[in-house]
Amino acid sequence: MEFDDLSQSGIRRIADFSPYLDQLAGLAQGMGLRQRSNLVDLEKSLHLHWSLGQNNILSWAPHENGLLILVVPHYAIAEYTSINSAEHGPQVSPRFITELISGERKLSVAQMDKVARLLSVEPKFVPLRQALSGHPVETQIIEKMIRRYGINYVASRAVTLFDIVGFSLLTPFEQMTQLNSLSYSLNSAHAKMLEQDVGINFARSSSGDGFYVWNRDDGLEANVNLYHFMHIVLADNAIARSKSASKAVPRLRACFHVGSCYEFHQAEGLNPTMHDFIVGDVTIELARMIEAALPGQILVGEFLADLQDDRPKGHEESQAHIDAVTFLQRAQGNLSKLSGMEFSGERVTAIKCYLTGEHMGGGQFNIRRLLIRDKHGLSRVAYNAKVNIYRELAQPILLGIEDRKLAPVATN
Repeated sequence: MEFDDLSQSGIRRIADFSPYLDQLAGLAQGMGLRQRSNLVDLEKSLHLHWSLGQNNILSWAPHENGLLILVVPHYAIAEYTSINSAEHGPQVSPRFITELISGERKLSVAQMDKVARLLSVEPKFVPLRQALSGHPVETQIIEKMIRRYGINYVASRAVTLFDIVGFSLLTPFEQMTQLNSLSYSLNSAHAKMLEQDVGINFARSSSGDGFYVWNRDDGLEANVNLYHFMHIVLADNAIARSKSASKAVPRLRACFHVGSCYEFHQAEGLNPTMHDFIVGDVTIELARMIEAALPGQILVGEFLADLQDDRPKGHEESQAHIDAVTFLQRAQGNLSKLSGMEFSGERVTAIKCYLTGEHMGGGQFNIRRLLIRDKHGLSRVAYNAKVNIYRELAQPILLGIEDRKLAPVATN
């Protein structure tokens, strides 16, 4: 059965699967019709094994005219590492499970057999009409499909949280309009970055009062792009607020942090959603920081993350330990690629992003560390961030709040 003779149910399956092809549209066009039909059949089989969310698909391996997949019940991942699991089945280390659901999911047949023995499960064989070609694009699409039906762990993911100030005090209609306004600012910022040839494959998940937003792409450059995306969203929101006389446009506060998280797709009806969801240390830290943020404030959490330094041309890729201060220096260093961007028809001439601190004299400033304590008695360190966007013929857009407003609650 090829694409041109699919039944209505088959067409719906292609609609479910199409976002994966859309993400790789330029590359997927080079794939033959039979290859693409092969992948549609594979998606159907994965959907059956997923069984409406009852199971997770952990790994895969090419095998003869098909592939092997490792399928476990959705609760099994936690049980494998449980202290009590030794009485009922295999016990493996949390690190083993973390490595299994991190990075690439493709295994060799020998690796698949070893993992299956450790977890006491039998690999499932999925037959295909023809053997996989091994083409890189084909592999990328299969990886995306496997992750859609499983859980993915990312050790260092940059995430920003946009929070609407006073959201709970608004009427339902006002809440709807303000969330819609924030959604528009996200889309507008995305479009502006694409116009400057700055790619960001952003995803978002609702926090109730706003959105968690992250870049699906990995690496230092991708995380820096997310930071720029954050202040473009805030700038778009600031301009909209200056023009609005109603409560249709929200007042925002924002936090940025880098940390570990789990990514997954929830079941929606009979299919996993096309939207990503995340939960982990990074979202927990953001939620606790945002409680201490003032209206209009931008907070950057203190972090030390291993990020892939992916600078092109003359720089070899390397894993780098990056802290928040170094990260902001890197962010300031590549702002030139956003020059020429327009806000309200006015061309941007310069952007400055920095962490605030006390004036030390001679034009020098330190960087103030803010100690934030939450309702649970836990504390963490964050930095107050400012972003100044200068335009040709219009007043600059000044984002964040001044350091002097933080002095009573700050600690060095």
